[in-house]
Amino acid sequence: MEEKELLKLSPKELIDLGVCPTCLNRKYHGAIYGDDTDKRLYRDEDIEILFVGNPRAAGHLAILSVPHYRDMAEAPDELNAKIVRYAKYLMNLLPEVYGCERVYLCTMCDGPANHYHVQLIPRYAGEERGSKNFVKPRGEFVSDPVRTERLRAALKAFARDGSSE
Repeated sequence: MEEKELLKLSPKELIDLGVCPTCLNRKYHGAIYGDDTDKRLYRDEDIEILFVGNPRAAGHLAILSVPHYRDMAEAPDELNAKIVRYAKYLMNLLPEVYGCERVYLCTMCDGPANHYHVQLIPRYAGEERGSKNFVKPRGEFVSDPVRTERLRAALKAFARDGSSE
């Protein structure tokens, strides 16, 4: 199948064919998932952090590797350590910015062409604790420019000052 024909397929169909939809999306500037400029909080040569387009809660984030790896087991230790540092930082920052009680970290890289990522899913007061938060119904992404800019500024400062600690 020609690469341009792949752009007509769903992410699930691409994964089943062994094609990474994340890498294809990047190559074709949003052709699979759409333009994510409004959702992107941070990117460098190793990682990208963005709001999930179909979040399970307000403030639901994903941290993705920029180079393609299927999961943590394939990625170099230095990259895994960096992802964990950023995840920990955000798990402490999201309650300040969004008012959630806790932030769950989840990774489910389960396809032949999955792209390594972790998800940070906030849990709010009144919500049931535990693993059911990983399967909460998904919603539409709602932009919040004030919170977005606060997170972007904090991540920029962390990248400059705190990520090597």
